[in-house]
Parts: sequence; C-alpha cells; structure tokens
Amino acid sequence: MIAFRKVRRKLRMGTICSPNPSGTKTLEVCNADWMASLPSHLHNVPLSNLAIPGSHDSFSYWVDEKSPVGPDQTPAIKRLARISFVKKVMKKWSVTQNLTFREQLDAGIRYFDLRVSSKPGDADQEIYFIHGLFGIKVWDGLMEINSFLTQHPQEIVFLDFNHFYAMDEAHHKRLILRIQEAFGSKLCSACSVESMTLRRLWEKKCQVLIFYHCPFYKQYPFLWPGKKIPAPWANTTSVRKLILFLETTLSERSPHGSFHVSQAILTPRVKTIARGLVGGLKNTLVHRLALILVYPWRLSRRS
Repeated sequence: MIAFRKVRRKLRMGTICSPNPSGTKTLEVCNADWMASLPSHLHNVPLSNLAIPGSHDSFSYWVDEKSPVGPDQTPAIKRLARISFVKKVMKKWSVTQNLTFREQLDAGIRYFDLRVSSKPGDADQEIYFIHGLFGIKVWDGLMEINSFLTQHPQEIVFLDFNHFYAMDEAHHKRLILRIQEAFGSKLCSACSVESMTLRRLWEKKCQVLIFYHCPFYKQYPFLWPGKKIPAPWANTTSVRKLILFLETTLSERSPHGSFHVSQAILTPRVKTIARGLVGGLKNTLVHRLALILVYPWRLSRRS
C-alpha cells in the first residue's frame, strides 16, 4: 500500500521512475512530456500505431449532487432522485476518475472520453459534462486542457465528444464555437489517419484532434467524424469476458483509415449497484479490475 501511494503521488506530479533501455538503472521520466520524449524513429510513425493512454468518462472527477439529474438517466431514476439520499448514492456511481484534467494530462493521459449536455433551466445555453449528474462547464475543462498544451507544445490530445444530451442546433453551434475559442490554431483539420504523425503535427503546430459523433462535424474542417475512432464496449461485469473482448476487438480492428479505442472497463448492472450501493463504483468494480489486470501484468513483466 505504501508503494502504491508513492506511485500515485508521482502520477499527480506528472513524474514516475521508468527503466532506461539498458535496464541497468532508473531514470526520472516526465509523463507530462512523454510524446516529446519519444525516440526519433517513432516521430514518423502514424499515431494510430502508437499506444496512447486514455481515460473513461474523463471529466467525472467531480459531479454536482445538488444539480438536477441529467437527461442521460431514465425517468425512473429521475423520480427516485427526489429522495434526498439518492443523489449521494448516484455520485458514488457517477464519479469514475479521481484526477482533474490537468492531473490526468500531467500523468500522461492523452485520450479523453467526453459526454456533454445542456442543463434544464439554464438560459445562457451553457454546455456541461455529464455522467448521471452534471459536472463542470465544458468551457472550464477546455481551458484547463489548453493551458497544459501551451506549456507542453509537443503533446497531442484526442478529445472524443461521443455523447450529446438535450442539445439542439443552437447548443451544438455554441459548443463548437467554444472549442474554436479555446484551441484556435492548435486544432488539427480532419485528414487521412495514416498521415497523422508526431512530426507532421509538430511542424503544423497542431495539438488537438476533436472527434464529434454528430452530423455537425461535416460543417467544420477541424471536426473528425466519430467513425474515425470506434470504441467497442464490452458491457460486462466479468473480467474474463472483458479480457477476451479486448483481445478479439483489437485483433479485428481496421488496419487502415481509423484510430481504435480499447475500453478496459467493467460496466455495472442494476444488481451490481444494488449489492454495492454504499461502497460505490470504486470499491465494487474498479479495485477488482485493477487487481486482476494490473498486478499480473506487472508480475509478468518482471519475470
């Protein structure tokens, strides 16, 4: 447990010890600049051929239990949420991250899974992140990411806007304008996936790829269609089924024309939530997945 806490502290700081190529000693490698630190022979390799770490429901490190229940929830959940303690339970199952955008970026995360929504009764048409309950404003998250990119000009991020709730054309236009305002010339226009290399992006001073799972992408050259980054989902609570699913979908992925997301996540069923009502997502599924996936991998690497 002490060793785990030390590693977690270093991840928050954006550094962690990694072995050098000879394996004789360790070096302090800055995860905040890991793309810039890659060996030169990888600079011309398509990004689709690189393993890029990402996070699930990336924005859900904070949700507002005082806000209305999100439009991504069923009418039954919305009725239950009128009971005072229900939103506290929802929060335990809605929060899937414990690091902010900046902390995730410092730790090396470069792919972000984003779900957004308008908020009922919000007259200014502001857009929020959402996962059961409303999170921070999208604008605040984008500015946090942009601040990091300005300080780390050779790091590239993938922002995958894949779920939209309670959004009409005006909401979409406002969100897309916010994206433009936040990143400006850092935005990378959609083009051939195979042509996307670190070197090309560095030369063009582009750092942000926006994937937009909505027909509005056709109207803006800097929006990539959602089909260019498929993210197959196992939808299971079984670690064994999840591993089999990941191995199968990875082997069957398209060799050309798109990126690919491997979602190493377990999804709770209604009975899963009922059994772990008080413990929440972290204690019910996350720890189990970490023990089975992470620790055997570490052991195999050491053997």
